[in-house]
Amino acid sequence: MPLFNPCLHRWSDHFTWSVDATTVEGMTPSGRATVIALRMNRLTIVAARRRWAEVGWHPPA
Repeated sequence: MPLFNPCLHRWSDHFTWSVDATTVEGMTPSGRATVIALRMNRLTIVAARRRWAEVGWHPPA
């Protein structure tokens, strides 16, 4: 399964944010593989996203 390539693919075609905007959810096989391979939802980054959301820095527009 090829991973998401930002030079070739649009982020919104492969990923979405969870309801609370703290985790990235893969919507396609490539998106799901990328989330796992890059560990995009590890505990430290999810905690950081939660703090960023509290002050209005996240999710990105």
